[in-house]
Amino acid sequence: MKVLVIDDEPQIRHALKIGLERNGYDVQLAGTGEEGLDKMAVEMPELVVLDLAMPGIDGYEVCKQVRAWSSVPIIVLSVRDREEDKIKALDCGADDYIGKPFGVGELLARIRAVLRRTKQPEKTLGTPIFNEGDLEVDLDKRLVHKGGEQVHLTPKEYELLSLLLNNPNRVLTHRQLLTRVWGPEYAEDHHSLRVHIANLRNKIETDPARPTFIHTETRVGYRFISKNF
Repeated sequence: MKVLVIDDEPQIRHALKIGLERNGYDVQLAGTGEEGLDKMAVEMPELVVLDLAMPGIDGYEVCKQVRAWSSVPIIVLSVRDREEDKIKALDCGADDYIGKPFGVGELLARIRAVLRRTKQPEKTLGTPIFNEGDLEVDLDKRLVHKGGEQVHLTPKEYELLSLLLNNPNRVLTHRQLLTRVWGPEYAEDHHSLRVHIANLRNKIETDPARPTFIHTETRVGYRFISKNF
């Protein structure tokens, strides 16, 4: 598998090349955003590891430009570890975010999770897209069962669950969820989102106070955890 690393720090590029190649990845390197975009067009990588703070075109702009024509998975790896930076990167199109300093083991795990999500096979009509523990969700039929009993969700609760399920193990920001489910004019209505997430947890989680599926990413958004992807 071909991975493109875009980072202006030579030591980071060297460390990532060694760590990823030891685990079977074909690694290409770029030291600037401009060089990274040029290599994207030529090399067509299957995953991008991207720094944010770079001279010239920064990581945010690289994300935006890549997302204009490609759905390649992007994992941001940056010293900028504030919630605002994470939110901005995810809103620009990144699939995941890891702060520096980092462990290669964690990066490899995030890569595997992102690739499982983006390469999951198409589901056939009538086949539950999710079946884990005692929770079963059939998105074709819009049916949800918990412990064999049908769960009745409101339209907004169902839309939220569907959006989270279609992005397993990926952080979705508050803005992304609100914009997709309620519309752009509700992008800042965090209270409504918290209420609906709480209601959804009460219906699908065994212990809503310690959720198994819908995890909170503090001040950033939510992540649906699935071991099947």
